[in-house]
Amino acid sequence: MQLVVARIGRAHGIKGEVTVEVRTDEPELRLAPGAVLTTDPASVGPLTIETGRVHSGRLLLRFEGVSDRTGAEALRNTLLIADVDPEELPEGEDEYYDHQLIDLDVVTADGTEVGRITEISHLPTQDLFIVERPDGSEVMIPFVEEIVAEIDIEEQKAVITPPPGLIDDRAEIASSREDASSREDASGREDVSSREES
Repeated sequence: MQLVVARIGRAHGIKGEVTVEVRTDEPELRLAPGAVLTTDPASVGPLTIETGRVHSGRLLLRFEGVSDRTGAEALRNTLLIADVDPEELPEGEDEYYDHQLIDLDVVTADGTEVGRITEISHLPTQDLFIVERPDGSEVMIPFVEEIVAEIDIEEQKAVITPPPGLIDDRAEIASSREDASSREDASGREDVSSREES
């Protein structure tokens, strides 16, 4: 399976280095010296990483055969693609590659169908599952322990225990209205009751 692991940015300096926008959680594995990556567009590659270093918080790479700024600039916006075994799992417990989560069926703990994961959004604070509902609408589900109870790759499903309102806004609004009207009824009865007593 092929996965995009980085996008080449602008040239850095005059010796062929480029900045890269990393698109993998394992750059030390996927973007290490000696790694051979296919490219998009394919005509640019394959590219072999010669050196890599971090400078001012950005990863800089130099590729074999690219030794000057002109060559580095010619690579700009090229996607770097790694071949990954689909069965391979990340090293950390409860970690998954995006391709393993895409297309999983999302169900609640009682088996109610929620939808299918179509995308993973990586935010600074947490990851979000973008889930397409059967009616075509989308819902975002935080990939956190409190909500995502289980990921079962073999069964191709994610089991969630969503808090009220996360997957059905309409139900939350309706229940709020019902609560408000029952409170009004209750307070109306109390008023009547107190008037009767006085």
